[in-house]
Amino acid sequence: MPEIKVTPLGAGQDVGRSCILVSFGGKNIMLDCGMHMGFNDDRRFPDFSYITQNGRLTDHFHLDHCGALPYMSEMVGYDGPIYMTHPTKAICPILLEDFRKITVDKKGETNFFTSQMIKDCMKKVVPLNLHQTVQVDDELEIKAYYAGHVLGAAMVQLKVGSESVVYTGDYNMTPDRHLGAAWIDKCRPDILISESTYATTIRDSKRCRERDFLKKVHETVERGGKVLIPVFALGRAQELCILLETFWERMNLKAPIYFSTGLTEKANHYYKLFITWTNQKIRKTFVQRNMFEFKHIKPFDRSYADNPGPMVVFATPGMLHAGQSLQIFKKWAGHEKNMVIMPGYCVQGTIGHKILNGQRKLELEGRSTLEVKLQVEYMSFSAHADAKGIMQLIRMAEPRNVLLVHGEAAKMEFLKGKIEQEFSINCFMPANGETATVTTNPSVPVDISLNLLKREMSLGGTLPDPKKPRTMHGTLIMKENSLRLVSPEQALKELGLSEHQLRFTCRVQLQDPHSDADTLRRIYTHLKSVLKGYTTQHLPDSMSVMVESIVVKVSSSAEDPNTKVLLLSWSYQDEDLGSFLSTLLKKGLPSGLC
Repeated sequence: MPEIKVTPLGAGQDVGRSCILVSFGGKNIMLDCGMHMGFNDDRRFPDFSYITQNGRLTDHFHLDHCGALPYMSEMVGYDGPIYMTHPTKAICPILLEDFRKITVDKKGETNFFTSQMIKDCMKKVVPLNLHQTVQVDDELEIKAYYAGHVLGAAMVQLKVGSESVVYTGDYNMTPDRHLGAAWIDKCRPDILISESTYATTIRDSKRCRERDFLKKVHETVERGGKVLIPVFALGRAQELCILLETFWERMNLKAPIYFSTGLTEKANHYYKLFITWTNQKIRKTFVQRNMFEFKHIKPFDRSYADNPGPMVVFATPGMLHAGQSLQIFKKWAGHEKNMVIMPGYCVQGTIGHKILNGQRKLELEGRSTLEVKLQVEYMSFSAHADAKGIMQLIRMAEPRNVLLVHGEAAKMEFLKGKIEQEFSINCFMPANGETATVTTNPSVPVDISLNLLKREMSLGGTLPDPKKPRTMHGTLIMKENSLRLVSPEQALKELGLSEHQLRFTCRVQLQDPHSDADTLRRIYTHLKSVLKGYTTQHLPDSMSVMVESIVVKVSSSAEDPNTKVLLLSWSYQDEDLGSFLSTLLKKGLPSGLC
């Protein structure tokens, strides 16, 4: 039996270093190629020794999904195509170069990719449009769906023949201030590979979270404190900037708000360039007012961190594992009136993860220690689906199996039980390096004759749709290892066989106070008005009505003259029409029919 094999090389019972290897239909596809924020050695990259692949897909530009791309393509030597959406293609090299500068130029690491490698890697990228089906080769095709999460994030469907896999990447089922909600059609894949970052979380009202966030920021600056908000350059940063910009304008506040690294300008450029990826409100108001041109939020200079008085700073990266956010945190951590607000998930091993778990003394590089006195707040503005959102997506796609990645083992286990209980389907959660194997039910390709399709259409049917299975009647002929479905007449002719007539009969009771002849005439009038495309005849001599090969006869019940017994009979060729007529007549005749 055909199989689909899924092996996480990263993000298996873990968050970060997303990299999923999928093998089916003789194809090997890698989904994402990320790095782990919690490691500074070789463990930050996936184990690429498993790989001989046909294609690479990156679902969005966050480093835990694309950070290892140049390493794999230029240092490991992968030379095939890399697929990503247009916004991801535009933003990914900027974040990769920032990451390289921090790792190589500031930390002095040597075994790392160069700026030229990033450029060479991006030359292999094939851009995807939403809902566009791309034919990778003669058999493999891919299709992208909107994922929310960040600008350009996409879920992807992989298809080889009748087998299919959907990979969600990171997605968000709740629309926010600048992006819409994730969406996918009822594609019924063999496996849905879903992220499960918030597998056990059901979030409270977004409005309540926004109110609490604004209250904490306002209270801190009112008492003269500084607020650090670690974010990734694009995504939650824009969401929270829009929120604070609106609040500062409404409250007429004077405390400065800064955004570090100069990426605000780049973000504005990309949001303007890819405005169709934002939500409806942003698209509608964009001509009159660019929501990403901020009046109160200014570019940050590192010297500002030592300025006296209150301020709010958005600094990258979002988990306090490196860069400007960590530098500012070190300066402000010793003052009780200051605050750090962590608006998203932090992986194990990062400073963000440590302080959220209550650690107040931190060991830094060079064996120095840092005492944390500032207030630490976690307020989830993460653009990941919560448990409710994951279940919602499963209902949308109707997969035959689910496989969870990008989450913590204990939380995954809980969600796995819920999915299996509610949907009665298998759910897998392999660890890194483990392979989950799913046996698929292959469909057998059959050629259908044009005459048979035309007959289906003439009966009011639609052309067959692979996503909506339907029954078609015909004769199946197997010849020279191929299957054909043809009309019975064509089969008899080809095989030199004689025909035997088979007729179906059905009795329908009808309440009608008229005479048998009048009832028959009323039936004829009714059928003539409903079945305009068919030959309908009134045969009073034989007390019958004929529609094509279907005969309808009327007689009165012996017990009750007002109860008419209709005898319907039809040939095999008109089986669908006969079934339709029996259902129609069971509903009775319309009132007012002459």
